[in-house]
Amino acid sequence: MSIRLLRAPLTWVAVAVLAAGATAGLYWFQPWKLVTDTEVHEELTAVTGQPAAPPGTATPAAAPASTGPVLVSRGDFVSHEHETRGGARIVRTADGRHRLELVGLDTSNGPNLQVWLTDQPVRTGPSGWHVFDDGRHVALGPLKGNRGDQAYEIPAGTDFSGLTSVSIWCERFAVSFGAAPLTAAG
Repeated sequence: MSIRLLRAPLTWVAVAVLAAGATAGLYWFQPWKLVTDTEVHEELTAVTGQPAAPPGTATPAAAPASTGPVLVSRGDFVSHEHETRGGARIVRTADGRHRLELVGLDTSNGPNLQVWLTDQPVRTGPSGWHVFDDGRHVALGPLKGNRGDQAYEIPAGTDFSGLTSVSIWCERFAVSFGAAPLTAAG
């Protein structure tokens, strides 16, 4: 009976469909990422100057000009779809460029994770998981690692008005793993 079943064309069609489905499911969900970590240890900016005015705002004439890197804004991550800890900060470098630095990030690994600056408020709980693609965002690139310190250059000419948060965004499932509100340093 079992030999006849193996010779039936319908059996081989069913095996092929199951194999294709399993392959597609593994590609889509990438379940091994839930048990693997990628650690990144990039050098972060040593902030020496006074807090800077938020990007896109005028610096008061009375404020002394800083020649070194300055902290523009910062915030701490809150967990969304996955437990997320660490901090985020925007630093203006001595040459006037801006970069986002993730400090001590600790989150889950996942498929197609991106780093976004957004105009959406950070909410706790499930109501905050899906809001970051509702408004304006600036994609800074793929998440380099789910653990450690890492830096992302913010494109020159970025309009910072209204960009008040950073999200570790999973594009595959349209969900935030975690987000940090960015408040002016001071």
